[in-house]
Amino acid sequence: MTELTAPAKPYYAHHIFFCLNERTNGEASCAQHNAQAGFDRCKQQIKAAGLSGVGKVRVNKAGCLDRCAGGPVAVVYPEGVWYSYVDENDIDEIVESHLKNGKVVERLVTPAHLGR
Repeated sequence: MTELTAPAKPYYAHHIFFCLNERTNGEASCAQHNAQAGFDRCKQQIKAAGLSGVGKVRVNKAGCLDRCAGGPVAVVYPEGVWYSYVDENDIDEIVESHLKNGKVVERLVTPAHLGR
């Protein structure tokens, strides 16, 4: 059995995953709250800021992240910080504060008790 070790330097400094799940059974889902627009805005802002690519930031789509009650949601790794956002201004603040400068946007952190 091989022991796993973390690489000296991660391929990406940060990953941000956006839940884009859409439920068709009437249950709440992030897609109902314009999650695609948040994803698109983040991708645009990361690219415009020169933050995309190896050693920087990767913006990813995700299926259900099971935090529907806080939706729309995104999660930033490696920190594991969950965000609930409303509009482009919130996305811009996450990019500028967290992804660019390493400071969590406390007002947008998804409350720990919110799940599905």
